Amino acid sequence: SENSLESLVSIGNICRSPIAEAVFRKLVTDEKLEHKWRTDSAAVSDWNVGRSPDSRALSCLGSHGIETAHKARQITKEDFQTFDHILCMDESNLRDLNRKSNQVKDCKAKIELLGTYDPQKQLIIEDPYYGNEKDFETVYEQCLRCCKAFLEKYH
Repeated sequence: SENSLESLVSIGNICRSPIAEAVFRKLVTDEKLEHKWRTDSAAVSDWNVGRSPDSRALSCLGSHGIETAHKARQITKEDFQTFDHILCMDESNLRDLNRKSNQVKDCKAKIELLGTYDPQKQLIIEDPYYGNEKDFETVYEQCLRCCKAFLEKYH
């Protein structure tokens, strides 16, 4: 569609998905395509609603010159009806999203793993929450590779 839309989702919406959202938004801006994309991220759960991303996620993004003002929110029925793509991080996200989407009439979103687009074939983007800075950096690198490939495919 002329106005492609994308949503990025993970469980708590404070680590992986805000990184993916911020990375994708920067790629789109760098390519001067921001008028064609609406990018957001949301959580499957309501654990962290209203919270800023994990400080380690913010610090990782900052070290790459990327800022985000994202506040965690939970995915809504409307998200399934308005976004073209809902990309998630791991199999449990995928199961939860597919289950939720089955309860939504006229779901138009294509739900898939962001890792599907990884040229290095790392399908799962592991949650770095219990890890260290290096794990956040790994998530950043994965998100960057996947988002670039995704954008190339749908641009």
